[in-house]
Amino acid sequence: MTQQPGSPVPQKQPILVITSQVVRGGISGRGLTFALERVGHEVWFLPTILLPWHPGQGKGTRIVPPTDAFAAIAEDLARAPGLGEIGAVISGYLGNAEQASAIEGIVQAVRKANPQALYLCDPVIGDFPANGGSGLYVPEATAEAVRDRLIPMADIVTPNRFELGWLTGREIESELQALAAARLLGNERVVVTSSPALRRNAIANLLAGPRGAVATEHAVIADPPKGTGDLIAGLFLTNLLAGLDDEEALKRAAASVFELVARSVKKGADELLFAEEQQSVVRAMALVTSRRVLESRSRA
Repeated sequence: MTQQPGSPVPQKQPILVITSQVVRGGISGRGLTFALERVGHEVWFLPTILLPWHPGQGKGTRIVPPTDAFAAIAEDLARAPGLGEIGAVISGYLGNAEQASAIEGIVQAVRKANPQALYLCDPVIGDFPANGGSGLYVPEATAEAVRDRLIPMADIVTPNRFELGWLTGREIESELQALAAARLLGNERVVVTSSPALRRNAIANLLAGPRGAVATEHAVIADPPKGTGDLIAGLFLTNLLAGLDDEEALKRAAASVFELVARSVKKGADELLFAEEQQSVVRAMALVTSRRVLESRSRA
């Protein structure tokens, strides 16, 4: 719809972000908060853990708030003035399994104050291991809390391919397997990042939504910085809140992530260069293809 001259610009709703915080770098809450604020949202940010940097960059101190303190601040937020203004909640990396209960309470409070509010659960629990191992980088109890408590109440879930396989107990080697597993979760919208692509040397993001399935594809970039999953989840959500349909919301989010990664890697950075390349977040020029994905009526 075209905005009429002189008419007020629609105000973007605040978003509550609940995930990890790093001192240096652009992963998780640090990059996600910057991106959401850059596109016009006020952000409420509740850190689940404090880290000096991404764990893949070396060992560092982990500060997890005591369970009772985290629960107390969550309860404070649940009765905060302005709670009904929040348009969405995003949860990501958890510091421990007990935090799931507090997050569950916040989401319920936000929905009571604003029944239209969306909840996006980004199950940040693991990835394919480079040198063996389970692939989980949180304790199994934490992964189970995300699976059993948070995902069932989410409107949108954004697992990577490994996480989707772990959550559903299925092998994900093809697009159709990814789609079937996404439908098995049962959420209204599931975005599978790093989904198997149809083109060679490409990577896909697959959305299983209420009006069908759609996939976006772009070229693979070798050794990309971390934090892309957090970013595409947040940008997809804000695009939905802006009124875009599923396909356009995913396509624009994927283009922003692809362009930001490409520009960061070109400059030799091992982190996403949010400050230097912030225009990629706002309006990316990168070309990303999208297509409809046919699925079985039985969705077995």
